[in-house]
Amino acid sequence: MASGPWTDEENDLIVADYFAMLADDIAGRRYSKAEHRRALLPLLNDRSEGSVEFKHQNISAVLKGLGEDWIPGYKPAFNFQMTLVDAVARWLDLHPDWLGRLPGTRLATGMREAAQIWIAPPPTLSNQPPPQELDQMLHVARKFDVAGRDERNRALGRAGEERVLAHEHATLRAAGREDLARKVRWVSEEEGDGAGYDIASYAPDGRPRLIEVKTTNGWERTPFHITRNELAVADERRAEWCLFRMWNFSREPRAFQLYPPLDAHVSLTPTSFQASFN
Repeated sequence: MASGPWTDEENDLIVADYFAMLADDIAGRRYSKAEHRRALLPLLNDRSEGSVEFKHQNISAVLKGLGEDWIPGYKPAFNFQMTLVDAVARWLDLHPDWLGRLPGTRLATGMREAAQIWIAPPPTLSNQPPPQELDQMLHVARKFDVAGRDERNRALGRAGEERVLAHEHATLRAAGREDLARKVRWVSEEEGDGAGYDIASYAPDGRPRLIEVKTTNGWERTPFHITRNELAVADERRAEWCLFRMWNFSREPRAFQLYPPLDAHVSLTPTSFQASFN
């Protein structure tokens, strides 16, 4: 059996095979990992079934770092080579629609039916992955600007805001506050992105909630962008402002909330500078 590094051609073949299975998995279609593996083996350089299985796990880890879905049956395995990351990036470049996908029909219907979202505690130092794994994922996220990709994906951002809007309506109605539910506003849709928050809502006791929504298809620690204006509004209106982080959005949306000061929860890194003439 071959034991040397995987070639670019081999990586491209196994990445394409992985995405074929992943598409079926997300759509709820039946597929056989064993059949995929058997069909793939003759195309590779004398690799063992175990080697192919582990490479599929490496691809899961790469996708986790890229803030993307992965196949639950292939638990992410780290210490992957950057040549594999490049192969995944090549596949995504050839299939741009993949990054723009939104929840399936059944999930989208559930969004419109205004179910409440279960809000979990935010990530902390105590529940973070082992340092080596976290460093590798964050390196991939920085190299491919995952936060910028999600920020530029207007359809994903709008769908996330729509889901949180439905959650706010449902929460207030469940608390018997139909009067407040009628006052909830989708500010970014009505007025644009300059307010420093996306949704103006209320707590059941009537206190204002100014909600900035950040959405990703990735895991809970996927980096995100936040603007100078959003940070300023968060600082000025600390008692009202919160960041509503939606993750795993294309499969089963999950969420947590962050409250000011944000630097108590996340590391804020400047990524651009304004240039002014002397």
